[in-house]
Amino acid sequence: MNRRDFTEKALWASGGVVLGTNTINGMFNTQIDKQKFNFMLQSHPNLTLINSFFEAYGKNDIDSIKNILAKDIKWHIPGQHPLRGTKKGVGEVLRFFQKLNKAAFKAEPIVMGVNDSYVIDCHKNWSNLETGENLNAMSCLLWKIENNRIVEVHNFPENQHVVDAFFSKLYS
Repeated sequence: MNRRDFTEKALWASGGVVLGTNTINGMFNTQIDKQKFNFMLQSHPNLTLINSFFEAYGKNDIDSIKNILAKDIKWHIPGQHPLRGTKKGVGEVLRFFQKLNKAAFKAEPIVMGVNDSYVIDCHKNWSNLETGENLNAMSCLLWKIENNRIVEVHNFPENQHVVDAFFSKLYS
């Protein structure tokens, strides 16, 4: 079977219309015109929640952050540095964020995946120290969401050794 015959059969089998054999472009254009794309027209509510968190975090808007986090949130920070450990409750999480202010720490999401209970994001995070070395790294966070609140977060740094060294030096 030659390429044209294969293309015509594939278009016919998929519901496409073949206008004739004089132009392959005509066949493809006809098929594309009839093709339906299933793009999400609205953002998933869990993505909206995480984007709201990043916006509030970027503005240091504590009241908005409190409205996004569950009261009994658990935020897991891995590693061997002074900021490691599980932060339990909004108060501990906010104190952790305050400690990050010493490094003028920022985060910017790059890509996210979502379902009805979780969001996974990969983001760039960096410090803005005027003196000394700055951290410039990637991390992934796994966000667990219930009742439109963040209830648990697991942090997965790109390079735990670099994060450990940076935070150990800055916070020791």
